[in-house]
Amino acid sequence: MVKAEKELPEVICILGPTGSGKNRLALELSSSFPVQIINFDSRQVYQGVPIITAQPGKHELQICPHHLYGFLSPEERISAGRFVEMARDSIARVSGKSGMPVLVGGTGMYLRSLLQGLARIPPVGEDVRRDLQARCREDGPETLHVELRRIDPEYAARISSRDRHRITRALEVYHSTGFNLTTWHRHQPSGPFFRVLKLGVLTQWEHLVHGLDARIQCMLKAGAVEEVQALCRIYGFNPSLPAMTGIGCREVMDFLAGVTDMETCVQRWFKNTRDYAKRQLTWFKKETDVHWVKAEDFSEVKGMVGNFCERS
Repeated sequence: MVKAEKELPEVICILGPTGSGKNRLALELSSSFPVQIINFDSRQVYQGVPIITAQPGKHELQICPHHLYGFLSPEERISAGRFVEMARDSIARVSGKSGMPVLVGGTGMYLRSLLQGLARIPPVGEDVRRDLQARCREDGPETLHVELRRIDPEYAARISSRDRHRITRALEVYHSTGFNLTTWHRHQPSGPFFRVLKLGVLTQWEHLVHGLDARIQCMLKAGAVEEVQALCRIYGFNPSLPAMTGIGCREVMDFLAGVTDMETCVQRWFKNTRDYAKRQLTWFKKETDVHWVKAEDFSEVKGMVGNFCERS
């Protein structure tokens, strides 16, 4: 039986491109509401990379409770299905303690899967997985991305040509089931599962790009290179290590391996981050019912959240 809207759990979702100020908005809301922040960024779940994935620091963690950050071993894989299960558990715990679940992040597929439901994709054959991972190591993710563009152009356009995990996952699904990921995602269970207020953080592109450059410089000063170096000492120079598949990690690993110099490392890191922000903007602009607010002025947001809560 489908629940009436007023019986559904309430969640606030703060979305937008990387570096736009999503965390800042969530922390500002915590001064007026019992906010507990729940991550929906696929890179910020990993241990060992808090700097390079921009996980909340000690100060932010003291302001309000945070969930699903930095808990996963670098060797473990995260998927949309696993994220949905953990996020639903976190929302239930927060709501059960009269807290306000505030989802913050930039992985649009995770958010959509949580809010709209996730298609039940059959298990992937181990032989298929091993074959594709071996091809990715030998030929590089860009070569497999070309294949993915033929099989699933819509999904391929949303991900980086260097995203080893997502590229191999998409090809695994196709070669195991005969249907591409886009087809599977169109057959998701229908919601709604929550009563949602979506807040999108909008900033001028020039300001965002400048901020991303400054952010990378801050990460370098804070020890991003040493962070990746520490993981390489444990796991080797392994670009397929799940924790190392995010932007920044790959570029720094190439520097540490002597493939590039630091200047080239930073240039590639910045370009890939900027391209990722563009893809995020394209994705989130297609989301429905988003209330876009300017990054430099959050003055009206508390009123919007208060009105949303009063309607329950």
